[in-house]
Amino acid sequence: MIGQLAFRNIAYRPWRSLLLFVGFGIGVAVMIVLLSIGEAMLSQARNEKLVGGGSITVLPEGLDIEVMKTGGIGGLFFSIDHASFLYKQVMASPRYANQIAAVAPQIEGRLVYLRTDDGTEYPVHASGEIPSATQAVGAAAGVVSGKWEDDEGDRRWIAPTPFELRNEIDHFHLLSDSVTNRETWAEWHYFNVLSQGGKRWAFISFIVGGDVTSPDWGGKLGVTLRDQAGRTRRFGVILDRSKVRFSTTDADLLFGGSRVTVLEDGDYDVRASAPEENGGGKISMALRVHPAPMAYFPGVAMGSGGFVSGYTVPALRASATGRLCVDDVCEQLIDAQSYHDHNWGVWRGVTWDWGAGRAGQYTFLYGRVYPPDTTASIPPVLVYLVDSLGFRAVFRPKLIAYTDSASVRVAGGQLHVPSRAMFEDTRGKDTLRIDITIEDAIATDTRPGKAVKEGERGDPLGSQKRRPYFIQMKGTARISGRLDGQPLSGTGIGFFETYR
Repeated sequence: MIGQLAFRNIAYRPWRSLLLFVGFGIGVAVMIVLLSIGEAMLSQARNEKLVGGGSITVLPEGLDIEVMKTGGIGGLFFSIDHASFLYKQVMASPRYANQIAAVAPQIEGRLVYLRTDDGTEYPVHASGEIPSATQAVGAAAGVVSGKWEDDEGDRRWIAPTPFELRNEIDHFHLLSDSVTNRETWAEWHYFNVLSQGGKRWAFISFIVGGDVTSPDWGGKLGVTLRDQAGRTRRFGVILDRSKVRFSTTDADLLFGGSRVTVLEDGDYDVRASAPEENGGGKISMALRVHPAPMAYFPGVAMGSGGFVSGYTVPALRASATGRLCVDDVCEQLIDAQSYHDHNWGVWRGVTWDWGAGRAGQYTFLYGRVYPPDTTASIPPVLVYLVDSLGFRAVFRPKLIAYTDSASVRVAGGQLHVPSRAMFEDTRGKDTLRIDITIEDAIATDTRPGKAVKEGERGDPLGSQKRRPYFIQMKGTARISGRLDGQPLSGTGIGFFETYR
């Protein structure tokens, strides 16, 4: 009876019945395909060798499981920024030697273009890996003939010498075609040195300013010498571009008779001499700056539209040995506290909060940049923490709480400047608080014509109106909190910058 009813219903409405059959068939087919894909993805997730060996696969942030393809990671345009730094300072760090046996960086299915001698281009998919590392995680390729072993580029990626590392992160840059306000471009090596006993310190800036892709650029060597009694002396010299040599492949910089040179062991040879501005004195120095191993910040570049701002710290914790002479009276420095960073970008209208200091076994760096666009949102503060084993943690406080109860004399009278600063953040179970007590502050007017004359690194090309004074401070920092269940504690001297 049921069969007879079904047959008559089909015969009565054949087209409707056909449509229902087709729809039901498509639905079943789609379900079968989805179940097959799900089973394949589950199988892939259970078999780490399908994604390059090892026990754990680290993927770029934001990469969905759906872009993982059988036999590799099809990340297309995804990548892990500063992968070499993460390899050396996190994955293969001595800190985790008891937990991580081997790490292998790999690129799978990346689109590249092959160009032949006659100019023909072919799109190809390429993969990249370091043979020794891939072998260590049990995913070595089956080599039928020939050799599959590390070359010199592989070695530099996983274990650069200090000399190679400094040149890699500390070289100079050229402007891209997208940069606007090209005449405001500036890039510089900056050092600070604290003399024995912490009673005198120097800020040293080798600034290259102007559009270096045009004939209209030059250099400025500026040195600010400050002592605990509050006396400031500024020294500087402006150089024509014919006397300036910089490179996009190494960190060496030649400024006439002054220079910055990376030595074979990764130390910096800093030699500078300049007359006093608005005075008859002179300063000269010959310093060997020794960066502490693993204590560096690999660098970050930000930008939108034609705005560019880049920053790296090759020597977050360093010591300086050598001679500092003022008016032919020389002071010998032996393992004096020192620091070195490198900045580049367009700077007109740009301000920042910045600081770096020691706190016992820890060294910290913090900062944020305010672009010239006043409608942009205020970025959080980046706090970067290292110890003797290198990178320790990153925190992102929302604000820096300044207490402006001190004052310095400026041309217009008295200017209120910070006497204290504090910021804190919580990341899961980890907490960090840094309290800074300011012991000394210098205010520099960065409005047009002032900064170039005085040779400071705060807005080197001037034009600040809202907060025109660049404040350089020296003080004591105290760190507290908890990391991995262990208390943080330490006190030390640091240098800090802001605007008022």
